[in-house]
Amino acid sequence: MITGKLIRMERIINRNTKKTVIVPMDHGVSSGPITGLIDLGKTVNMVAEGGANAVIGHLGLPLHGHRGAGKDIGLILHLSGSTSLGPDPNHKVLVNTVQHALKMGADGVSVHINVGADDEAEMLEDLGRVAVECMEWGMPLLAMMYPRGAKIKSENDVEVVKHAARVGAELGADIVKCPYTGSPDSFREVVAGCLVPVVIAGGSKLSDEETLKMIDGAMKAGAAGLSMGRNAFQHEKPAKFVKAACAMVQEGASVKEALKIIRS
Repeated sequence: MITGKLIRMERIINRNTKKTVIVPMDHGVSSGPITGLIDLGKTVNMVAEGGANAVIGHLGLPLHGHRGAGKDIGLILHLSGSTSLGPDPNHKVLVNTVQHALKMGADGVSVHINVGADDEAEMLEDLGRVAVECMEWGMPLLAMMYPRGAKIKSENDVEVVKHAARVGAELGADIVKCPYTGSPDSFREVVAGCLVPVVIAGGSKLSDEETLKMIDGAMKAGAAGLSMGRNAFQHEKPAKFVKAACAMVQEGASVKEALKIIRS
């Protein structure tokens, strides 16, 4: 049966491969106008040119840059927010709604949950409520599930990452985004333990080879793709980097082949 959620999912995930390349641009709230996000419209056009399936952003994205003169691209409206200037940047609060995302023409929504943070309970409550609303309105939900808090010794440890990913799936997310655990074997546990497609976060800015090796490992582990921000929009050639990432995710290109695309 065709539903609104399935139709919208095809705007953010390739219907043939069931894989996706997403470029988050929600950093304007958490970090301010950082390099690569000064001109949202220009950056969206570059990653769309590279073949990205969707971008993630706050309300400023559809208001000031999502639909430009370039190629169309899926829109995921981010509903969570906190700033690096606040007393606890790990405490994410809801700053938008599923219903308003529909009115803005979004193809999906996302929420950020820090599992293990002091305010974990409130964030989990928000995730559960948003998931129910997404079911009611036929809106795809991407949950950014990060293990962060006093009990977390390493945010990339497979035990805490697979727990965080499973929480997102159990509470109703359609796609889970989480950190890469460092190897295909360990990340395979995360994918196997999650009930929905898993995409990897990019984290801090890395070299091309480091980033592509991470993508390669995640895809070998069965990931559904990636959701990388700074490694894409802060790249000196955003369109070519995204094109290379898409070749790996959608076509199974090797690290060597992807590097050639970037350097061509």
